[in-house]
Amino acid sequence: MPEQIDRARAGLVAPDSQLAREAAEGGLVPAVIQAVRPAAPHGVLIRPMRAADADGVLAVYQAGLDTGQASFEVAAPAWAEFDDAKLPLHRHVAADARTGQVLGWVAASPVSGRCVYAGVIEHSVYVDPSRHGEGIGGALLAALIASSQDAGIWTIQSGVFPENTASLRLHERAGFRVVGVRERNGPPPGPGAAPVGRAPRSRGPGARAPPAPSSGFLL
Repeated sequence: MPEQIDRARAGLVAPDSQLAREAAEGGLVPAVIQAVRPAAPHGVLIRPMRAADADGVLAVYQAGLDTGQASFEVAAPAWAEFDDAKLPLHRHVAADARTGQVLGWVAASPVSGRCVYAGVIEHSVYVDPSRHGEGIGGALLAALIASSQDAGIWTIQSGVFPENTASLRLHERAGFRVVGVRERNGPPPGPGAAPVGRAPRSRGPGARAPPAPSSGFLL
């Protein structure tokens, strides 16, 4: 329990959780806990992902991949593949409160089928590039943190390309910390590719980028 209380003191628990209430009773300032679960931006609704969101979720996914800074993947999967890979309790979307358009999403997958790693998940968070900088990503991460803690998850991790500085800052603000850098963990570069670190990531449709280090985040 002391370790969990320390997590509450650091603001890494959902503000409406039992642990948060116990921590508050111990003299913690509620605003500290509330600070890591930002309210959704005006006009944006954070809610559980539904099958009806498939087209919008995959469109945002593809838009993120097209930036060349989100993943080694170059094409979003079919919905059936996406649905099969993601844990049902930890999928959230940010939707336009008026039109219902999906503006972003967060989802998580198990890192292993072994029972000893049942409390460790790896997440992805994507926001429509045209809506970056509005606080949508932070609200989505807050929803993920809350649902994972309610489910007894003890570690949330992700990999972020070091050139994706916006994502690095987003995760740090949400309470994540960099625990290491993985190298040569992507596909080999195509013919004629420049050495790693000496050329920008290709942004052309269908182009495969050379491998680059990926920062590892843990919460």
